[in-house]
Amino acid sequence: MFTGGIQQNDLVTDATFASLGLSAPVLAVLSEIGFERPTPIQAGVVPIALAGRDVVGLAQTGSGKTAAFVLPMAERLYEGEGLRGLILCPTRELALQAEAFLQSFGTGDRKLRTACLIGGVKYPPQLEALRRGPDIIVATPGRLLDHVERRTARLDGIEMLVLDEADHMLDLGFLPQINRILDRLPQERQTMMFSATMPLSISRLAQLYMQDPETVDLRPDTRVADGIEQRLYLVEPDDKKKCLLALIDEEPGAVLVFVRRKLDADWACRQLELQGHPVEKIHGDRSQRERVQALSGLRQGEHRILVATDIAARGIDIPVIEHIINYDVPQTVEDYVHRAGRTARGAAGGTVSCIASWTDTEMIKQIEQGIGRRLPRCEVDGVPAYRERKKTIRGRERVRRRLR
Repeated sequence: MFTGGIQQNDLVTDATFASLGLSAPVLAVLSEIGFERPTPIQAGVVPIALAGRDVVGLAQTGSGKTAAFVLPMAERLYEGEGLRGLILCPTRELALQAEAFLQSFGTGDRKLRTACLIGGVKYPPQLEALRRGPDIIVATPGRLLDHVERRTARLDGIEMLVLDEADHMLDLGFLPQINRILDRLPQERQTMMFSATMPLSISRLAQLYMQDPETVDLRPDTRVADGIEQRLYLVEPDDKKKCLLALIDEEPGAVLVFVRRKLDADWACRQLELQGHPVEKIHGDRSQRERVQALSGLRQGEHRILVATDIAARGIDIPVIEHIINYDVPQTVEDYVHRAGRTARGAAGGTVSCIASWTDTEMIKQIEQGIGRRLPRCEVDGVPAYRERKKTIRGRERVRRRLR
């Protein structure tokens, strides 16, 4: 069952939400929205968080991390006691997803009030939400700092802090803003940090701002969900467009196409439109209204193709996505993993295809090393495959042809 676009992961444990220590009012909301059993990250994090301890949760995308921090906040915070909870997210989509789940606890015994402070939308609605006295703020770092500096939001009463997708926030260059925000928070607070990876920068952030955190590490060894079929299409640079169109024609399901730049997204969307495909795009220059409409349209079947820059690599939870196509090869292994995580949500299956040329071979090697497997080489009809060449010991080029 959905609630504001939130769906419980099908890969659940044998535990019950009651066994995690949640109260009857919270359990009633979970039952109403169709959450029957916790996922591993929820089962691991919730009891620690309910005890008031700092916690680092590490798990792949689509594992249910949002509920892992929303449930303890819904349990420990009460309506009318002032702003006590803060959730920081790297993207607008993640912030809206967290807010949607929190709104499930806006009625009944808890009646939690939330304010969502994100860029790309006008200030007046956010100012009105702040005037109503929220119990929890969900925000992107830049817009939150705008409100703090305008003195429309104060953070001196925060008791629970969540850093969602912390690795992506650092990838996007938010560390200076995060430091400025955290320096304004009370030192006596509970901090929960969630991430899909644990680079050194995240470890340092935990050392600086967390008190003896307990780590719940559920990252899979392969780093990519088991239900994902991975493919690599090596072609000449001039054949990438033809390969994209062929892949789109091959499979009728919902497709998410990743490109590197905003201009590339506009170009790819136009090319697909010219071929008669129902398609929308999402990138940083689109307004929040346009982005929400594009995501909603894909979810509701108004179009089956969404072209996106990496702004959509996190926070999109649309179970109908069956195929991820990397028209531009990701620039890091982490980006590959996060893009792949947009399909095969929960126990569902999915396909991830990379369209690459000879200029991408080094990055392909890094991805293969990072995920611990060689990407299967595939071909589509009408698009000749690029022949990989490998230097021999004597320095001569050896052509490696695919066996048929």
